[in-house]
Amino acid sequence: MIQPIYLGVLIAASAAASVAFAQNFPAKPVRIVVPFPAGGPIDMTTRPLAQKMSEGLGVPVVVDNRGGANGNIGAENVAKSPADGYSMVVGAGGGFAIGPHLYKKLPFDVFRDFAPVSLFITLPQLLVVHPQLPVKTVKELAALAKARPNQLSFGSSGYGSTPHLAMELLMRTADIKLTHVPYKGMGPATMDLMGGQLQLTFADMPVLLGQVKGGKLRAMAVGATKRSTSLPDTPTMAEAGYPKVEAYNWYGLFAPAATPKDIIGRLNAETVKAMNNAEMRTFAQSVGAEAVGSTPEQLATVHKREFDKWGAVVKAVGVTLE
Repeated sequence: MIQPIYLGVLIAASAAASVAFAQNFPAKPVRIVVPFPAGGPIDMTTRPLAQKMSEGLGVPVVVDNRGGANGNIGAENVAKSPADGYSMVVGAGGGFAIGPHLYKKLPFDVFRDFAPVSLFITLPQLLVVHPQLPVKTVKELAALAKARPNQLSFGSSGYGSTPHLAMELLMRTADIKLTHVPYKGMGPATMDLMGGQLQLTFADMPVLLGQVKGGKLRAMAVGATKRSTSLPDTPTMAEAGYPKVEAYNWYGLFAPAATPKDIIGRLNAETVKAMNNAEMRTFAQSVGAEAVGSTPEQLATVHKREFDKWGAVVKAVGVTLE
């Protein structure tokens, strides 16, 4: 049995070691795992963040692309990494709020195994149609869909993806029936939409912004609660008459669950400072996103709210993945 005096010494020594570790952090490169291949929206927005954080932390912040299994491989890698602040993962709405409802078994728990650090990007879903579709408003689109049930097709990046579920939410809210055509990514879905094989889609704004500005697609509404500065003339879904259809994506940094709070605080401070940088805000706006910074608690609140919202949609649709 450990005597109380020795137990006290051990606890004090452990606490002192923890404080010293936090004070010396970081002493080597920090890794941000992007759980998708290079070149996608998450990768594109994480790399400039990593560069700015590197300047503040004084060590390299390296982006580590670990794609596969819809982001689950990269998330598992960080969940099982040492909780020392040197590994974080980009958790996005699709993987951290929707994914747990789709997969019967995951090798991690998005709440138990991760500590929130900070939000850094929000991007609205953008509802678009082929420019030859004879509708100018969401109400007109709903009326056309009711007159032609299951005759209008929409593309998504796959069953259970945010574009799929956002459109399911619209269908249930507007009481319309559309035909879902799943793809292996929004790239080919967008190409078929511009080619006229599809009539509409509901996807992350960065994927569609260039085509909208180029006149190849027509923007109907954004799924965020406020208008996008990238498309200021495009109404929100609430302004279009469907306030229950709130659909946006978000990216946040998460560390392994047992990471010391002092280190979480340092990583949070550098993330917020980076996202408040004028260059970062301009860059985010240029791709249709919004640069944000948050407290860990605010990220936790967003995560739980989105988890509950999309869980209800997944249950209603009845989608499951292996």
